[in-house]
Amino acid sequence: MERPVGSIRRECLKHVIVFNKARRLRILASYLAYYHESRTHLSLDRDAPVPRQVEPPGRGRVTAIPQVGRLHPRYMRTA
Repeated sequence: MERPVGSIRRECLKHVIVFNKARRLRILASYLAYYHESRTHLSLDRDAPVPRQVEPPGRGRVTAIPQVGRLHPRYMRTA
């Protein structure tokens, strides 16, 4: 549990100001969704726990989609 807690602290909580419990829960839920769906993990050969398809260059421009209050963008190709 030390590694995920450390990641939450370093990549999320050190960069935001939390005013109340509800906001903290929304930020943590958003970060956990990012952690499992978008963030790459070295132990998974630089893939996310929820695998993603490789998008070919012909599929369109690369667009940044903000996640976790715009702290961590996810890059996807859009037509």
